[in-house]
Amino acid sequence: MNPATAQQQHPIGLYLKIWGLLFVLSTLSYLVDYFHFQGYLRWGLIILFMLLKAGLIVAVFMHMAWERLALVYAILLPPLCLLVLVGLMFAEAGHTLLTRLLFFH
Repeated sequence: MNPATAQQQHPIGLYLKIWGLLFVLSTLSYLVDYFHFQGYLRWGLIILFMLLKAGLIVAVFMHMAWERLALVYAILLPPLCLLVLVGLMFAEAGHTLLTRLLFFH
């Protein structure tokens, strides 16, 4: 068989471990609601668990962990830039609101 056309096989144990880890992370995210966490702690934990699960799914099940670094950057960098821009807009929105309340109220 030609090595260039051979497909890389990953051990099934890797996928089972990732499924188990995804199950644990999902359980932890449900426990956040079960224990009635409130405020920034609640949302911080929910977002943290969500990002960890999404990262595992993209890295292992979508095979991004085995891709070239240039392709990983091409796929992950634009959404990261959008998140930075959304954060900047959030900060500017707060400043604009405070300015309007100060001068026009």
